[in-house]
Amino acid sequence: MSKKAIKVATIGGGSGYTPELVQGFLDRYDDMPVKELWLVDVPAGEEKLAIIGAMAKRMVARAHRPLKIITTLDRRAALKDADFVTTQFRVGQLPARVNDENIPLKYGLVGQETNGAGELMMALRSIPVLLAIVKEMTELCPDAWLINFANPAGMMAEAVTHYTGWKKVIGLCNGPDNIQRDIVNALQTTREHVDTAFIGLNHLVFAKHIYLDGVDVTRHVIDLVTTEHQRVDNPGVGNWDRDFLQSLGVVPISYLQYYWKTKQVVAEEARAASHEGSRAVVAQRLEHQLFDLYRDPQLNTVPPELKKRGGSGYSQASCNLIYGLYADRRDIQTVNVPNNGACLDLAPDAVMELNCVITSHGPMPLTVGHLPVAAAGIVREMKAFEQVGCEAAVTGDYATALKALTINPLVHSDVDARPLLNELLLANEAYLPQFNFAALRANGTL
Repeated sequence: MSKKAIKVATIGGGSGYTPELVQGFLDRYDDMPVKELWLVDVPAGEEKLAIIGAMAKRMVARAHRPLKIITTLDRRAALKDADFVTTQFRVGQLPARVNDENIPLKYGLVGQETNGAGELMMALRSIPVLLAIVKEMTELCPDAWLINFANPAGMMAEAVTHYTGWKKVIGLCNGPDNIQRDIVNALQTTREHVDTAFIGLNHLVFAKHIYLDGVDVTRHVIDLVTTEHQRVDNPGVGNWDRDFLQSLGVVPISYLQYYWKTKQVVAEEARAASHEGSRAVVAQRLEHQLFDLYRDPQLNTVPPELKKRGGSGYSQASCNLIYGLYADRRDIQTVNVPNNGACLDLAPDAVMELNCVITSHGPMPLTVGHLPVAAAGIVREMKAFEQVGCEAAVTGDYATALKALTINPLVHSDVDARPLLNELLLANEAYLPQFNFAALRANGTL
């Protein structure tokens, strides 16, 4: 029985992670033939797009698969009749991330691209672009699935869900996959023997229950983490206070360090910024090294150096999700969708990161009940921030952006929020057309 060949459009195709995406499609070609992979980027990314496009074509030639690679700056052409659209863009590229990290540090606050002030700024830059893509998809590929793993993934899915009529959207992150991988390694077994029930938000997720061949081993895994400093997620939670983790009763994603180890994180970020540079600066160096490798006309496989970049695994997760939708596999994957009553602590239309059965008509969230008591407060607080932040991104309203920043758990101060917001807005003016900067200057706000 022949399988339907599909067209995939990848927005942000000049990303250094794209070769991993290409490899994922090649690995699954016999089961899911991708006839065309369109790699799209903006003029500022044209050079990188050309390098990645050439690399992708060499990979296809090596695999002897009839997968056609098309590179373009014409987003509409790429979207036309696409079956799947993946988004992995970064508005402002890495220089904008440098500002997201370094400016909050000046105020003694966490500087991180998907937490705190950095998360808000990334959302303000990125959400309008994603909504514009959805508008074009409505016209050009109305039956396509939108798979977004551009950050902040949870807020992006929240914005599409609440500010468009588009239903076929899924937010994706490799965080739960990383946690699952490390749990499997800690238990010294293989993936098919372990089931993990995740609940929470993107970059704020918890492994609530862990089963080994049907037996609940959650406490055992926590013991392994706390007594052996077993790495779970990157950078891991093995060095957290033992009694705290034991009492928590779940395995948190290590991003929780920004909220529960804030003082130590800020101190380490300040040290790094004055020495090797912030994470964004390090990422810029790693990206330069990666693209030097990609330029090699002999390179036709994904280099191991990609794992150092920090986001390796996103593309594999994306391919798994697309294959699950395409083949109606009905396997369980952890994705960002409206929770639809799966979690009793948030509204049914609130986007959460949950286990879902992946079917051809979309993800079906699995019931997980209540959040752990110790986690419920911060999840509700962050969901409020996400929703207010989405409103600010859509409306360009200064007061709403100020409200979002003030209620964020990593800021929690109107005294800090206003000058911080002003400095961040001015640093990102070129990427925030929804804000009326002339009016903000005229009335003395900026």
